[in-house]
Amino acid sequence: MSERTAVFILDRVSREYVSAELIDGISAAEVDAAESVWRPVLDREIARMTKEGVPGHRLPQHANWSWREKHELSDGLLIYQMLGVEHAGQMQGLMLIQTANAFCRLPSQKDKGMVLVLFVATAPWNSRVVVPSPRYGQVGTVLIAAAIKISNDLGFDGRIGLHSLPQSEDWYAKNMTDGGIDMRKNLRYFEMTPGQAELFVR
Repeated sequence: MSERTAVFILDRVSREYVSAELIDGISAAEVDAAESVWRPVLDREIARMTKEGVPGHRLPQHANWSWREKHELSDGLLIYQMLGVEHAGQMQGLMLIQTANAFCRLPSQKDKGMVLVLFVATAPWNSRVVVPSPRYGQVGTVLIAAAIKISNDLGFDGRIGLHSLPQSEDWYAKNMTDGGIDMRKNLRYFEMTPGQAELFVR
């Protein structure tokens, strides 16, 4: 059973905040609907960038993600939650988190429980990596804030962790603590402390 909560995202055209819904418990049908719209846009924009000679390292690094597959692998398992942000009848962002058996690595938080953000992405028309003029902003912020709330609800004091794609490292570095490159995943690892979490959701 999904839960829907009112949130706000930024309409970059009107420069005003508009109401949206945070969905906790995305259904297979909702994931299918999102993928059916996201994938053509992503493929079209990648083709455009390739034609324009955009170097490979600047192409969307999450282009191979299949949210259908992620939903199939996590659906029905209590350790995982998939959330989304919906506005204007379309999914504007998706996130998959792990809510148990995840523990902090930072020395100050070592071995304390946290929520692990496994995957998070905005719709391709909202990403500066994909399109020159993104349509909606703050979608990722809403999703990360939701992960923090779930962490608080579970008694983890807002602690979250994640592995970042290189294209997203700068954003996470502004809000979280850099834990260095995780050699097992070859990605940079970030954690958010309780203090950082409190500042983020203010």
